[in-house]
Amino acid sequence: MATTTHQPAMRAFTVIKREGQDDFWLAIGAAFPHQNGDGFNIILQALPIPNGDGQCKIVLRPPKDDEPSGPQDRNDGNNRNNKPGSRRR
Repeated sequence: MATTTHQPAMRAFTVIKREGQDDFWLAIGAAFPHQNGDGFNIILQALPIPNGDGQCKIVLRPPKDDEPSGPQDRNDGNNRNNKPGSRRR
């Protein structure tokens, strides 16, 4: 499979619910637009864990200007008291 060198249009996250704490947003991949603009290729480097209903949820968000180019845990800056890798929404 060919790899791409351009920046992703979206980052892929799975959101882990935690009782008594903020949800944990874990970066698991990225989405790259097709050259013709009709769709995306989603590259996952990990799979989400099913929730209590047996469903897996992947959230796509635009990348931030200050984030590293590779999918990683991140903090979106909304709550600077969170540990790195957590994301508050």
